[in-house]
Amino acid sequence: MLTLNFIPSSPVNFSKSSHQYYPIKRIQNPQNFTQPPAFLNKSTPHSPQVSNFNKIHAYPFGKIQKLSTKTTHFSYNHKRPSKRPGYHVPKAAAAAESNPEEEAEFAEVGANSKAKTLKLALVFGSWYFQNIVFNIYNKKALNVFPFPWLLASFQLFAGSIWMLVLWSLKLQPCPKITKPFIIALLAPALFHTIAHISISVSFSKVAVSFTHVIKSSETVFSVVFSSFLGDTYPVKVWLSIVPIVLGCSLAAITEVSFNYEGLWGALISNVGSVLRIIYSKRSLQNFKEVNGLNMYGWITIISLLYLFPVAVFVEGSQWVQGYHKAIETVGKASTFYTWVLLSGILFHLYNQSSYQALDEISPLTFSVGNTMKRIIVIVSTVLVFRNPVRPLNAIGSGIAILGTLLYAQATAKKKSNAG
Repeated sequence: MLTLNFIPSSPVNFSKSSHQYYPIKRIQNPQNFTQPPAFLNKSTPHSPQVSNFNKIHAYPFGKIQKLSTKTTHFSYNHKRPSKRPGYHVPKAAAAAESNPEEEAEFAEVGANSKAKTLKLALVFGSWYFQNIVFNIYNKKALNVFPFPWLLASFQLFAGSIWMLVLWSLKLQPCPKITKPFIIALLAPALFHTIAHISISVSFSKVAVSFTHVIKSSETVFSVVFSSFLGDTYPVKVWLSIVPIVLGCSLAAITEVSFNYEGLWGALISNVGSVLRIIYSKRSLQNFKEVNGLNMYGWITIISLLYLFPVAVFVEGSQWVQGYHKAIETVGKASTFYTWVLLSGILFHLYNQSSYQALDEISPLTFSVGNTMKRIIVIVSTVLVFRNPVRPLNAIGSGIAILGTLLYAQATAKKKSNAG
């Protein structure tokens, strides 16, 4: 036994142990070894009798499964912990206790997550692609046939036919139509009509890029109108709309194709879009069983009934003459028909994709995605139509787009704090 002398002035002395020594012999047949060796059960003057070998090492697994035929070592190797006796036992036990059902469940969750990500990527890609192509062919048609009221009416007509086909073939479940539902749709459809015809007028008067820059100021109207109706916003939200106003102003005064009709058309479209959202939340909150796609389909149909009679009154007398002039300018009637048809179908499809994207993601992600879409549309149309862009115009557009991103982040924090 080791004895220590803790007197500071004297060194440590080691005395020879008087206890009996028990040698450890090699185990010849480890498979028959089911009980601990007798020497481990032999008590000493300073230690109680041990009846379970496994408890010495704190292993809660009962009997030892197998011992190595090599000489047993009872000292731990700190440099190579994997060589400790029984170190492999917890790993083997964990592998034996693995649940196949849990592994299958984890695999299913991972597959669902990948499928959802792929679906969202396809929805976003379709939304961006359809919007870009729509803006290009819509502008081409307006350049040779400058009658936005008829073209806007045709786009609503194409969307109405599209939804009727989906409902007829049961590709989309048709919502139950009731008188309260139709009445609730009247106001949102009216403001949707105003927003649609206003932006169509703007597209016919100025460059597509300029219209989209002005459309980015829709958030300003949203904050102002909502404040009048009782909503409150933190200071960060109000500060975020300052760069939007400044950027749109700088872009307007430096725009080469500036036109007051185009400017007012884009601004009125912002007002219509904001009022459509506000009245949709108020009048349609009792019809939550109707999904966004069906809701937009019925709004499109009612908007067509609003718009077409007014379109006939405003510019109907000029359509025949304008049609012949457009065919003469293009050269082929089929080319003109293709432009008009694509503008009508893609107008509905990109709005449909936006509703599908909104169902899958948060409002913040949707706002950021919509802002990025606007940037891509601006760049694409500038490249296609070779619109001249002044440096200050580009700077103003960038400031306005940055403001919309700041606004999206600020409103998201407002909603999270309110929640």
